[in-house]
Amino acid sequence: MKQETVQLPAVQEFAARFEALHTELNRVFVGQEEVLELLLAALIAEGHVLLEGVPGLGKTLLAKSLAGCLALRFSRIQFTPDLMPMDLIGGQQLFENGTGAVTLKFVPGPLHANFILADEINRATPKTQSALLEAMQEYQITSGLDTIPLPRPFFVIATQNPIEQEGTYPLPEAELDRFMVKLLLTYPRAEEYGRILDLTTTGERVEVRPVCSAGELQQMRRTARSVLLEESVKRYAVRLVLATQPDSPDATAVCRKHLRYGAGPRAVQNLVLLAKVRALRNGRTIVGEEDLRWAFLPVLRHRVLPGFEARSENLTADAILKTVLDEIRV
Repeated sequence: MKQETVQLPAVQEFAARFEALHTELNRVFVGQEEVLELLLAALIAEGHVLLEGVPGLGKTLLAKSLAGCLALRFSRIQFTPDLMPMDLIGGQQLFENGTGAVTLKFVPGPLHANFILADEINRATPKTQSALLEAMQEYQITSGLDTIPLPRPFFVIATQNPIEQEGTYPLPEAELDRFMVKLLLTYPRAEEYGRILDLTTTGERVEVRPVCSAGELQQMRRTARSVLLEESVKRYAVRLVLATQPDSPDATAVCRKHLRYGAGPRAVQNLVLLAKVRALRNGRTIVGEEDLRWAFLPVLRHRVLPGFEARSENLTADAILKTVLDEIRV
C-alpha cells in the first residue's frame, strides 16, 4: 500500500501545536526537557506512559499539568492496596424508581475518561492492576457479559516510586509491555531550584490552559502516522530489538550474557511510532537513524530483564541497552 507524503502545511501545523503544548507545560514544570518531549511524543504516538522517580520530583504535577493542557476529560485514580477492579471500571448497581421497582444499572468507573492518571500504580494488587490491561490495549472494559468501549482519545500515565518497595506490588511483565515508554525523572539541576521556589513558595499561582482539543490531538496522531519509514531504517529498528533477545542469533554478546529475556514485536512498533513523532517535530517527513536511537532507551528499558550476572555486576537495563546502541549501526 502506497503511503502519502505529509505536506508542508501539515508539518507546520503539527510543529506549532507540539510547541504550544511544550510551552504551556514549561510554565508550571521546570526542567526535565527530554522527559517532556518524550511524554508529549508518547501522547501523540498513541502510547501510555510509566513515570518513575523518587518522591518530590513532580510526577503527579507533570501528569496533571499535561491533562490541563488538553481539553479532555481527566480522571485521577490513587492506587492503594484495598482498591478493587470494580473501583476502576465501574459495575452494576441497584436503583429504585419512583414506583418502588428496583432495576440494575451500570455505573461507569473513573476509567471512563480520556486522560487517566494512575498514581502510585505499584501500590495496588496485581488483580487491580490487571483491570487496566484491557483498557490500555483494547480501549474497552468488560463488565459481566457487556463489553463497553472507552472514549477516544484514551491515554494513561502511571506513576511509581522506585525506592519505597514495602507494601508495593511489581507490575507484571504483560502490563509493563502495554506502556509505550518508561520515563525516569531525575533531580533538578542547581540552577532550576530558583524557578521551582518562585512557582511554589510565593503567592503567585500559575495554572495551565487548554491549548489542544481532542480533535486536534487526533489530527496530530494521524499526521504522525503518515511519516515515511524507509526500508533501511525499518530494518535498523528490527535489528536494534533483535539484538536484545539473548536466544536470537542477532543478539549482541553483552545481551546474550546479561539478559534473561529481551524485547518483542510491540517494542519495534512503539520504537517506530515514537521516532515518527520526533521526526515530524523536527520538521522532517522521513524517519532517520537518530530518531530511533533517541527513542530506544525509553521504549526498551522496561521490556528487558537483566539476569543474575548483570545484577551481581550492578549493570542496569539502561547500561546494557547503551551497549546495543554502541554496537548496532545502520
